[in-house]
Formats: sequence, C-alpha cells, structure tokens
Amino acid sequence: MQRPDLEAFTTFAGTLADASGAIIREALANQRDFLTKNDASPVTEIDRQVETALRAQIAQQYPQHGILGEEFEPADLDAEWVWVIDPIDGTKAFITGIPTFGTLVALAFRGVPVLGVIDNPVTRERWIGADGIPSTLNGKPIRTRACTELANAILANGNPEPFDAAEQAAFQDLRSQTRWCVYGGGCHAYGRVADGALDISTDGGLDAFDYCALVPIVRNAGGVISTWQGEELTIRSGRQAIAASATPALHEQVLARLSTRAPALRASR
Repeated sequence: MQRPDLEAFTTFAGTLADASGAIIREALANQRDFLTKNDASPVTEIDRQVETALRAQIAQQYPQHGILGEEFEPADLDAEWVWVIDPIDGTKAFITGIPTFGTLVALAFRGVPVLGVIDNPVTRERWIGADGIPSTLNGKPIRTRACTELANAILANGNPEPFDAAEQAAFQDLRSQTRWCVYGGGCHAYGRVADGALDISTDGGLDAFDYCALVPIVRNAGGVISTWQGEELTIRSGRQAIAASATPALHEQVLARLSTRAPALRASR
C-alpha cells in the first residue's frame, strides 16, 4: 500500500540525486585523491561533499526525519521516516574513472525501505522505485524479465572479494547453474535486474546504505530482493550478503543455492 506523501518524497529524492550528480560530474574532471578508512575501503572528499550537501537539504526540507549515511554518524534512526544515503556507491570505480558508480538515496518508513533511487551521473540513468508506484528508468515504467529457471538466467556480481570461503563456494555453485555472469556492475546491476536486462544480482559484505535504495526499485518492478537467508532488508539488517531476482520462482532457486550450508549439504547426500 502506498504511504502518505510518497509521491512528494519521490520528487524530493530526485532533487537530491540532481544535486549529487552535479557535484560528481564536476569532480570527474579533476584528480580524485582518496584516503583509506579503518575498514580499508577508500573514501574521497567528493563522497563527503555529496553526503554533506544531501544531509543539509534533508534537514531543511524534513527536519523531523532521520538520516543514515555512509560517511557520517546516523541521526534519529528511531524516527518514523529515515533517509538512507550512499553518496558514491562504487568509490573505487569513481576513483579509477570506471562509470559503474552511482548515488543511492532511499527512504525508509518504520525501518522498511519504501522509496529508492539509483542515479548514475555519467550515463545519466536514473532508476526510481516506490511502493505503490511502478519502478521507472528515466521516467519510463520498467519490469523485470519473466525468467523462472536458473539455466536461462543471466547473473551479475559486483565483486567476489567480500565473500568468505563458504559464501564463495555457494556463489560458485549458483554461477555453475546460470547461463553466464557479468562482474563489476555494482548498483547498476540491480537497476538492470529491475529493467529486465539481468535476471539475478548478488553481492556480499553490504551495509544498509548499500542496499536500502535497491529494495523498492527491484520490488516495484516485479522482482524479489532479500538476504541469502530470505530475510527482509531493513535499515537495521546490518552487513549482509544479498540477492535480487527477476521473479519469485527464480529467487527461490537462487536462495536454495546461496545458502552457505547448501554445498556441504548436497555433498553429504
């Protein structure tokens, strides 16, 4: 069911993406120096500049809302409405000039993501999904592909490095059952599941600011997205391995393969 004011929130989320895109495109012409955070991931001044700008707009427009972002401390996570920001999802790609990065903006209602935006400032592709409103790509309605069998599915993985040994084995098991796999798409790949170009996308080691925006986009295009255990993704789900699939039937098969227990269980039969 559509929440009150969700259309107005969707319009506002678009203005946040506009602001982010303008900052990022200007930065692309310059040297993208970076620092290394405590978790060994890189961060640039542009990440922080974008998040600062978006937080300021949210605080001005919706001062009663909470904010969860990648680069700064969360604020009011117990608020009924919480904005979730990843200023540059794919910072390594941004630093190296590979245009698969994007800004992620989500809005959660009582912890559950109900609105999401994936904005690629280079390709100028923008996926938007909101509960009760069909997902769109640059304003045009999109749907997932009607794929129901792993053997026919095209798979995507942004980066296999975050998988632990058991997850890597489960992923390779899934990969062996699909048609083929494309790597390095990042958030872009989840937009492609929503618009029917891909059938499955899966990644490990993701935080709420990495996946909250993806949830409404995939879900409102007809797809399914969850943890590898089939659990709902919320602002409090923590670090997770996630999977998005084009159809419920396909997702059931994906989860059967991605359970970290699956390889051992099948080997013992």
